[in-house]
Amino acid sequence: MTRHGIRDVAGTDRRAPPARATIAVIGAGIVGNCLVGHLAELGWTDLLLIDKGPLPNPGGSTGHASNFIFPTDHNREIAMLTLESQRQYAALGVNIRCGGIEVARTEARMEELLRRMTSARAWGIETELLTPAEVVAKVPFVNGEVILGGFYTPSVSVVDSVRAGTIMRERAQAKGALTVLDNTEVTGLEVSRPPFGRARIRAVVTGRGTIAVDQVVIACGVWSPRLAAMAGATIPLTPAVHQMADLGPIDLLHGTGNEIGYPIVRDMDTFMYERQSDDAMEVGSYAHRPILVRPDDIPSLAAAERSPTEMPFTAGDFAPQLAHARRIMGTLLDGAPIRYAVNGLLSLTPDVQQVLGETAEVEKLWSAAAVWVKEGPGTARLIAEWITHGYPRLCDPHGSDVTRFHPHERTEHHIRQRCREHFNKTYGIVHPREQWASARGMNRAPFHDRTAALGAEFHEARGWERPQWYASNADLVTRYGVADRPHEWDRRWWSPIIDAEHLHLRERVGLVDLSAFQVFDVSGPGVVPYLERLTVNRCDRPVGRSIYTPLLTPEGGIRGDLTIQRLAEDRFRIVTGAFDGARDEVWFRRHLPADGTVHFENRSPALCTIGVWGPDAGALLSTITDTPLSQAAFPYGTVQEAIIDGVPATMLRISYVGESGWEIYTRTPHGVRLWDAIRDAGRAFDARPVGNGVYGTTGRLEKGYALMGADLTSEYSPVEAGLARARVKDAAFIGRMSYLRARAEGPAAKLCTLTMDRHAGASGVPRFPTGGNEPILTRDGARIVDARGRESRVTSAGMGPSVGKYLLLAYLPIEHAVAGTALQVLYMNECFPVTVAAVAAAVFDPGNTRPKA
Repeated sequence: MTRHGIRDVAGTDRRAPPARATIAVIGAGIVGNCLVGHLAELGWTDLLLIDKGPLPNPGGSTGHASNFIFPTDHNREIAMLTLESQRQYAALGVNIRCGGIEVARTEARMEELLRRMTSARAWGIETELLTPAEVVAKVPFVNGEVILGGFYTPSVSVVDSVRAGTIMRERAQAKGALTVLDNTEVTGLEVSRPPFGRARIRAVVTGRGTIAVDQVVIACGVWSPRLAAMAGATIPLTPAVHQMADLGPIDLLHGTGNEIGYPIVRDMDTFMYERQSDDAMEVGSYAHRPILVRPDDIPSLAAAERSPTEMPFTAGDFAPQLAHARRIMGTLLDGAPIRYAVNGLLSLTPDVQQVLGETAEVEKLWSAAAVWVKEGPGTARLIAEWITHGYPRLCDPHGSDVTRFHPHERTEHHIRQRCREHFNKTYGIVHPREQWASARGMNRAPFHDRTAALGAEFHEARGWERPQWYASNADLVTRYGVADRPHEWDRRWWSPIIDAEHLHLRERVGLVDLSAFQVFDVSGPGVVPYLERLTVNRCDRPVGRSIYTPLLTPEGGIRGDLTIQRLAEDRFRIVTGAFDGARDEVWFRRHLPADGTVHFENRSPALCTIGVWGPDAGALLSTITDTPLSQAAFPYGTVQEAIIDGVPATMLRISYVGESGWEIYTRTPHGVRLWDAIRDAGRAFDARPVGNGVYGTTGRLEKGYALMGADLTSEYSPVEAGLARARVKDAAFIGRMSYLRARAEGPAAKLCTLTMDRHAGASGVPRFPTGGNEPILTRDGARIVDARGRESRVTSAGMGPSVGKYLLLAYLPIEHAVAGTALQVLYMNECFPVTVAAVAAAVFDPGNTRPKA
């Protein structure tokens, strides 16, 4: 096999296709090959691997990949998958450690390298900051005059992904568990569609016959959307060009006698890398214009000049990058011609994450797509565990779950707009709070024009425009004496107005636009047992009561959390957040009874929601409704129908900010009328609209309320998250046995609130961690890991204006989860002292009296 191009080999299985398979994996790249290997190891038999190209390199992105691994990533899920993949490559004997250096040309990039040092420490990766001279000492041909420093990782490696896939595939074949059909194109996917319940995959149609299947995994990279569409499903990604060129031969590189004799260089500020490949230097770029390709426009094997994913090189796009490469490589590339160049195809998704898991539309049809070589074997293990155990054990795939996308996010228009925006950020400096610029304004509250007129700064939540703070409240900053954040990085996508709005809500009353809530009504004669099976906490409560409950994986980890209202004997309302709405909807629909005894309706477009909270919330609302609002007449946690200034509404007394108040739901056409009524009545109380910066951060952090996907993940149980109730309901529910076991064994860690003791760093400038997985360390600087191997890191962060402290949430092992324990947080590679302030409790109003006032 050559590095580029494809050819057939002898020894491929040429038997007739089987009549049936338990799992058919479509795509024999790094993911598909490793997946069948992992499935076989887990005991699966009668597996089938199909690819339209010849093995071992059928023509997908794996065949032309640059095959190097930089393990550090700010995203925990990607970091865990990368480290696991590197471990597997090493176990397979195809991982060569060469080291790698990310160099900086700007001060902004040097600051980013401090952040990368922090993330590396969080994941236990050895790294070092280098001066320009130290970079040159390791890579003597780098031009030290154009750089300010470097981030060195000794464990950076190159791998042979084609060989790794071959080994894993052959292991499955050796077990007698796998049939391989290469040179076999899939032409259709057959689906059964029952009158109730979801469509289910039934068969794979190929040029060599139709094969009945129990499950199918689409692992064919850039072709994945086309395959999914055959079954009426969606895998939101687009093929995109990544330019790469080999320059050589170069005598210095030839003299190493190795495929890779020097550390790989990533020239981050020019969005490029330079990697030795035998006697040539491979230069890859993410700086050229975004070049997106539709799956149907990828050439066939017969029509492709090299392989379908190695498209003709467009030299004009590469010329500026080649100039940058020649400058940073000094004289190394002088006179070296381009001997191979390609517009290589890879997969991009609209939110940068992978697309993994069972598809939203078709049961037992799985996606394992948008996976790069550095994450391939780890992702394959994760998918194999997901199929086998009902949810992965390796790490929580919350961020990459294919069901996370709302319908508009699955459209080609949205996918291409977002991918055009983020392609050039592949090596960019992306802030944890950074907002998208493209494809905005899809969903707006009916009173959006009202909030916009007040100077709302809108942040997006999966298509919903949510006010984060209001410029009209700038006067509150002076009133409450709120301080700004002096460092520009800490101020990005933040305003001191948030803290001022928080204090005003605590003192008087605030209005919150909650129209991004995702609202589902479930009804019918089977609704009670249906909900009891899916939820941890008992839903069979009296009409008019609400239930907060986690949802669990089969092994007892947290896969969701939400609120349920009982509106009638046979009707309940489920309310969840925008970021998890699509994922939760698929989960509830997936478990609908096959007999049709439960009806599911997504009411989100039909309803809007306004939150009214603060000491004066009841007094304000009492001026526009006849419904008694005292705690005795309207107890906390209950729901009632009401008329508010003539508007029919549903009021739920609940609080995510720790104050007395209500979520008020009404039909979308009534939204403006309701907003105006509350605003007009609120003038006498100095009621102010407040943004999601209060609702989603400062208010909840003072109460120690956890956020799904950040503080709540499948890697922790309700016991560890502080969500366990005094007793467990009798009804059987998903994850019950594991949950009981977790209660009996006790927690290995607990979710704690920590306060920062000092903000000023070595420069004297106060710093404020963003909540981007910053590691929690002991006071002597040791990394903290619990008995289950989970690192302690910041899961959420923000100011607690009412307590005058900056707050961090983190899971700590039991020996550290004690109020008063002195620890440290590492932020921008600098340690700051912190103290454990509360364990599964609130730092503000710990007795929770204010919401019930």
